[in-house]
Amino acid sequence: LLLDDATLDEQDKDLEPLDPLGFPDYKKKLKAAREKTAMKEGVVNGFAKIDGIPVVFAAMDFAFIGGSMGSVIGEKIARAIRAAQKKEIPLIILSASGGARMQEGILSLMQMAKTSAELALLAQKRIPYISILTHPTTAGVMASYASLGDIIITEPGALLGFTGARVAEQTIGEKFPPGLQRSESLLKHGMVDLIVSRKDLRNTLIKILNIICKREKTPTE
Repeated sequence: LLLDDATLDEQDKDLEPLDPLGFPDYKKKLKAAREKTAMKEGVVNGFAKIDGIPVVFAAMDFAFIGGSMGSVIGEKIARAIRAAQKKEIPLIILSASGGARMQEGILSLMQMAKTSAELALLAQKRIPYISILTHPTTAGVMASYASLGDIIITEPGALLGFTGARVAEQTIGEKFPPGLQRSESLLKHGMVDLIVSRKDLRNTLIKILNIICKREKTPTE
């Protein structure tokens, strides 16, 4: 558990996706995902504390249509970014995604630009953003807000990248080296900052937050 008392003051609970394109079976997929996860959409966001430090926190669930980013996920992520900017507290986003949600067409793709633009405004105010990439984080999510953290943390063996190896290999006409899109390779090439197992993630976040928030520990802490 990452959050103090495992508690999230969830925001934007009532936002849920529609079917703007009338895509075949999309409503059925949404219904099945809601029943499977007990969520309205594949991300939750809100206010929390980690070691007593206030943060804005958002977490994706891959079980909800592969963590695909549609218009509502993009909106909830954008609102989380704005909340961090307004409150002037760190932002933490935990990603797990297969990319943009094809059932929403261009409306899903535009979320890449929207979330990236919001993060640019956050950076202007020098508010820290920690991005946590879990297995897998790929395609449109990886190519937008997931890869824009001031500090990027991932887990051992995670699949990370924009295009899957099979498609990319067909495009360039050659084989990828083994493990090219795994977290260890990205760390080696400077694309992520840390590889941390899930059991150590909370303690790692506490250390980082205490440094970036310049909080001094008292002898009794």
